[in-house]
Amino acid sequence: MTHAEITRKVTWQDLRKLSLKELLIENNVTLPWLFASWALAYFGYYWFALPFSAFFFLTALRQVHNGFHNSLGINRFFTWFTLYGNSVLMMASIHAVKFNHLRHHKYCLSEDDYEGKSAGMSWYGAILYGPVHMFLIHKVTLQAGNKKYRKNVLAELISIALFAFIVFYFNVHFLVYHVIVMLTGEFLMAFFAVWTVHHGTEDAPHLARTQRSGWKNKITFSMFYHLEHHLFPAVPTIKLPELAKRIDEAMPELQKKNTF
Repeated sequence: MTHAEITRKVTWQDLRKLSLKELLIENNVTLPWLFASWALAYFGYYWFALPFSAFFFLTALRQVHNGFHNSLGINRFFTWFTLYGNSVLMMASIHAVKFNHLRHHKYCLSEDDYEGKSAGMSWYGAILYGPVHMFLIHKVTLQAGNKKYRKNVLAELISIALFAFIVFYFNVHFLVYHVIVMLTGEFLMAFFAVWTVHHGTEDAPHLARTQRSGWKNKITFSMFYHLEHHLFPAVPTIKLPELAKRIDEAMPELQKKNTF
């Protein structure tokens, strides 16, 4: 079944609109995890801070991912500010990630899809490829992106470098911890954000992997409804559980591969 055939069978346009509650959730979902991880790290409880840092990284990825598709329910400036702010906090240019992510949707798993390169690797190959993945994401954007993208990427990289310099120069220990953990997360992106949801889908790239287990989707903040996202990228993450139900009702015969 083609992408176009699937989108014609499912009612989804109403899911683009966020209520006030949903808007506040999507735009503030990162804050509890960030502040909790910083507080625990400040008092030296690094191991206890680690899961909170992981959840911050995951929710920040969810937030910027919605920003890529203009699905945060906020205007263009605040969307830009969200991407810029999370660039500094996540230690990578999020506009570079955006450029490659939108190309990923357009050229999914083809030669021009630089984000999706790790999908065809082994799981351990995708992990080892992680640092190369992050370098390539920035390099491709600076080479192929338009003037606006290049300007944003350079501004974010300069801000990240300035932030890191201040943190290490003044030895702000809880932020040193934060920088190290965020860089580790970035180096694992090729595995967690690409390989997990796309391996074994080369024959039908628009049919990415998905997750239907309730508790797994709760602990991953619905980020593994990836089949649904690729079919309807304009739908905000908070609406993906409802979208998944509609897809299942409209096309119970559609085969789905689990993420994990």
